[in-house]
Order: sequence, then C-alpha cells, then structure tokens
Amino acid sequence: MKLICIGRNYAEHIKELHNEKPNDPVIFIKPDTAILLKKQPFFIPDFSDDVHYEVEVLVKINRVGKHIDKKFAHKYYNEIGLGIDFTARDLQSQLKEKGLPWEKAKSFDGAAVVGRWIPKSEFPNVNDIAFSLKKNENIVQNGNTSRMLWEIDEIIEYVSKYFTLKIGDIIFTGTPAGVGKVYANDKLIGSLEDNEMFSITVK
Repeated sequence: MKLICIGRNYAEHIKELHNEKPNDPVIFIKPDTAILLKKQPFFIPDFSDDVHYEVEVLVKINRVGKHIDKKFAHKYYNEIGLGIDFTARDLQSQLKEKGLPWEKAKSFDGAAVVGRWIPKSEFPNVNDIAFSLKKNENIVQNGNTSRMLWEIDEIIEYVSKYFTLKIGDIIFTGTPAGVGKVYANDKLIGSLEDNEMFSITVK
C-alpha cells in the first residue's frame, strides 16, 4: 500500500508559498510507515523546528488499475476521507534549494494522518465537497474540492500513467491555503462537510 500525494493543486496555496503554478500535477509518494497510528498523538520530529499541517481530501483505491481513462476513473474508488500531510517546511526548503527530493520533509514516520472514511455515495458531487481544519478550535483551513486545479478523476487518470494503482492505495489530493506551523499541545480536528473525520493532539 502506498500514499500518492498531489502537490500544488489549489491556486491560493501555490500563492501563499510563492511557488509556480505547474503545468501537470506534482506527485510525491509517502510510504505506509508515514501513517500516524490510530489514537496516537503526532510527535514533532527532532530534526525540524517548523512542521506545518496541510489538510487534504483523501481517496481510497478499490481496484487495480493502470492507464485509467478519466471517464472510468470513478469506478476505482468508493470512499472519501480526510487527512493531514505534515511537512517539515524548514527541511523541505533546504532540499528544494539544492534541487533534492522532498521525502525527508514529507515522508517521515507519522507524517500522514488518515482519518475515517465515508462512502462516496453520500456526496452528491465529489467535485463539490467542503472541508476544513481546526487548530485549537479556530478554523485555519477551509477548502472545497471545486477549487482543485485537477479534480479527483483527472488525478487518477494522470497518476495511473506512471504508477499501477492497487487496492488500498490512498491518494492525497492537495491542500488549500492556510497551512501553518504546529506546536506542542495543539489539537487538530478535520471535518468533511459536517462530519468530523479525525482529532489529534501534537506533542
């Protein structure tokens, strides 16, 4: 099982980090060891002083596929979730400056929160799902899948050109604006529409 993550999929997030808008989806992968264990706090790693939260809508793949056409992509998932792509921003900046891969900043143990799952059928339109992240009861990120540069089915089509999708793989579809630093004792709560999807503490 792999976690396939899409970067720079919301225009406002691209602006806040002063990045260039890509011509194609930006892809990176986290190993399954990056998944934060259920009911466990997130521990800020000792190699970073600037870890950021990034809330994202998740898609769980339910069948094996390669070179999937967009018009068939909807058949490859039936659950929608919410999670966090934790990023060691200071380390990521150092790596980017040197033209090096981001894995150390994105794929460390515990860097991926995977909340609970909701059947896709409960959403009238997967391209119009509101989601948010609260930090200590204050909303810090507000997003909607309608603002994605590449919608879910387009992501599946693109990713499957390069990687075979397998049952249980999870796609992180990108984060909206509002990312920020976490501190010890922070509480993070993610919601998809009116459904609380996860609640974690930071240590």
